[in-house]
Parts: sequence; structure tokens; C-alpha cells
Amino acid sequence: MAGTVLVTGATGTLGREVVRLLVARGVAVRALSRRARSGGDGVEWVVGDLVTGAGIAGAVAGVEVVVDCATTVGRKDVAAVRTLAAEAGRAGVRHLLYVSIVGIDRVPIPYYRAKLACERVVRESGPGWTVLRATQFHELLLRVFDGSARLPVFPVPGGVRIQPVDVREVAARVVELVGEKPVGYAPEVGGPRVWSYRELAEAYLRAAGRRRVLLPVRVPGTVGRALRAGGNLTPERAVGRGTFEEALVERFGSR
Repeated sequence: MAGTVLVTGATGTLGREVVRLLVARGVAVRALSRRARSGGDGVEWVVGDLVTGAGIAGAVAGVEVVVDCATTVGRKDVAAVRTLAAEAGRAGVRHLLYVSIVGIDRVPIPYYRAKLACERVVRESGPGWTVLRATQFHELLLRVFDGSARLPVFPVPGGVRIQPVDVREVAARVVELVGEKPVGYAPEVGGPRVWSYRELAEAYLRAAGRRRVLLPVRVPGTVGRALRAGGNLTPERAVGRGTFEEALVERFGSR
């Protein structure tokens, strides 16, 4: 396993799990946060801001591997990765591992375009690099559905399919890659089943014990065509085992 590993986005859905698994393996973990945090969890917390660059040089000093789980929005995301990659190169970091999203080169939404630009920065950064793309986490869908369930009707994008994955499985793959040499583009990680958006919404409502009218919504333009064509899916890499049904049981209990 590697020497000291810096994890950005360490307080996020994926970052928390990556940190937990690295600590469990006895790895020296340095975790980046925009606010000061107390230790006691086997983690060295450091303060830094990827957008402004404050504290990043110190955060990467003496680090062998950087795992970038952080995300912001749009151009700030690209600027943040550029700052991190530049400082990692100056510090002699051996391996920069960036976690990305399946289909960002096929579905032309602004957020995905920014993530694709981030990948380009990583490729051109200098340190050895790995990019791991994953499909949507269960937690993301649950947050989206929680919001939809508060509306009078529950919007359902027509023809859209999702391949949700357990974040713990993605984190486990990230930790495996930390212990390996940089590989460039690693094989993608997708959930075990491709669902229609409607199927997922119905399963959520049943588990939550709620009733809502499902309102079909057509996603227009090139984004809609790309989603209906499955541009966000990786069925040949359905390597995940944790199911959305299991995520619903964890969240709501068995009904």
C-alpha cells in the first residue's frame, strides 16, 4: 500500500468512505477540508481551499498519492482540479487518482462537460494518473427522489435509464487503485442492474410508504437523445453487487 495518501472531498459521500477504508488498512491518511476539524479518527485533517488554492501546497507536501473525490460546480471544478494537479506536480506526488462519472463524454450537460475538462487536466498534469468513472450512487438518487416527493407530482424523465451503484463498492475500488501503479483510465464501475427512471421512482415511493402521481417529462435536445440512448450507462461493467432495493431497506426499513 502507498505512503501518505491525501483525500480531497473527504467529508463527502465517497470521500468519507474512502477515508474509512484507507484507515482500516493502516494507511496514513491526510484529509482535506475547508474548515478545521479535530483528529482522533486516525486521520490528519488539513485545511485548504481548492478553488482559491489556499493551503493546497502544504496539503500535498510529503504525499505519495492524491485521491480527488472533491467536486464543485462548472468552471470552479476545473480550476480546483488544475490547482490540485499543479501543486501535486510541484510536490513530486507519484499518483493522482481522479474519480469521475460514466458517460461524461456522451451526455452533453454542463456539469458533465466540466468533469470531462477536469479529466483532461488530470491527464496533462505531470504525475502518474488514474481516472475511475462510476455510475450514480444510491445516495444521489435518494436525494433527488426526496426532493421530487415534496412536489405535488413526481416528475419522471421519459426513456431515461439509470444504473445505480453502492458508493461503498466504488470506494473499495478506489482504495485498490491507491495501492497500484497509475493505470490511466481504469475499468468503469457500474451498478448491478439498469433500471428505468420510472421503476426507480416507483420502488422509492413504495419503500417510503408515499403516494404520488408520476408525471412523465420529456428531456429535450441532444441531452435527452443521449440519455435515451443509454449514454450514462455501462452495462458491460455491471460489477457492483449492492442493489437499489437494499439501499431502500437501509434507508426506510423493510416494508
